[in-house]
Amino acid sequence: MTTLSPTLELACELIRRASVTPLDEGCQDLMMQRLAAAGFGVERMRIEDVENFWARRGGEGPVLCFAGHTDVVPTGPLNAWQHPPFEARIDAEGMLCGRGAADMKGSLAAMIVAVERFVADHPRHKGALAFLITSDEEGPALHGTQAVVERLAERRERLDWCIVGEPSSTSQVGDIVKNGRRGSLNGSLRIRGKQGHVAYPHLAQNPIHLAAPALAELAAEHWDAGNAFFPPTSFQISNISAGTGATNVIPGELSALFNFRFSTESSVEDLQRRVAAILDKHGLDWQIDWSLSGLPFLTEPGALLDAVSASIRAVTGRDTTPSTSGGTSDGRFIATLGTQVVELGPVNATIHQINERVLASDLDLLTEIYYQTMVRLLAE
Repeated sequence: MTTLSPTLELACELIRRASVTPLDEGCQDLMMQRLAAAGFGVERMRIEDVENFWARRGGEGPVLCFAGHTDVVPTGPLNAWQHPPFEARIDAEGMLCGRGAADMKGSLAAMIVAVERFVADHPRHKGALAFLITSDEEGPALHGTQAVVERLAERRERLDWCIVGEPSSTSQVGDIVKNGRRGSLNGSLRIRGKQGHVAYPHLAQNPIHLAAPALAELAAEHWDAGNAFFPPTSFQISNISAGTGATNVIPGELSALFNFRFSTESSVEDLQRRVAAILDKHGLDWQIDWSLSGLPFLTEPGALLDAVSASIRAVTGRDTTPSTSGGTSDGRFIATLGTQVVELGPVNATIHQINERVLASDLDLLTEIYYQTMVRLLAE
């Protein structure tokens, strides 16, 4: 392509900045400059080693926020890429190639260009537009959106609707939007036995043998049936380790890592209680360190989901399907403000992969969908 659309020009410029988490590499400066030129008040929020910013334009009334992240995951081996990952090349098939093309610099570019156009067309729009951008979504996510949301809550900032630019689409842009996410609860389990010689098992207690029936019961447990918006809660063991590496030593301890992806039908406290009951039932000497990655959230049909769905239909001619599947996103933090949250972005087929890419023309469609959504919610 010799002539690029404004969205593709900006997407390429962002991709060329190697902002591997938690680095930003000037992506946010570029975005803030363009938003300031469009009449936004911009507030940089550097928290620890993480770059964030909050930008707002408008007065009283409902607030529509665009949220996302400038950081990307590591590239992996560079020699495995068809094109250099930070070159931002559009290939012969019309695919924009590069790390972050889908997750999520393409969305960021579409947001900026759509907002610039909307502000130019509707300078006296209703309510307010806002941006919440971080460089810590792909990393620990401690000093990014979560920390910014805490500051906004302290200031009682109003945030009615939020579009997160995560790559939600599966086959065609807009075919799926995320209107919620399951919660994520992690457990680090230790089961203690007694180390000994394999030839004298009566003098030892093998924690592998002791734990196996309990772990099998946890894996087979029916935690809940889900509901109209969420699939049933799932339990997965992701790692088990025990032993010294020797074949003739019964280990003294077993360690296991597990995760719940849970619906609104289950609470953290209930899941923890039921796990403890199963472990106690099997008479184990156990300890669990729990960590909560995020609570489930849901945006039911309403103003935001209606506007997004109608815009997708107007631009693409297809009906979208709301879904709560997949992993966690920063939407879980924003939802704590009582905000309606929808995730809408390009096709996610290559996210976090070698040769990440997205159909270039899809980013122009996404720009139009964002624009039409603003028209439906905030046009004067």
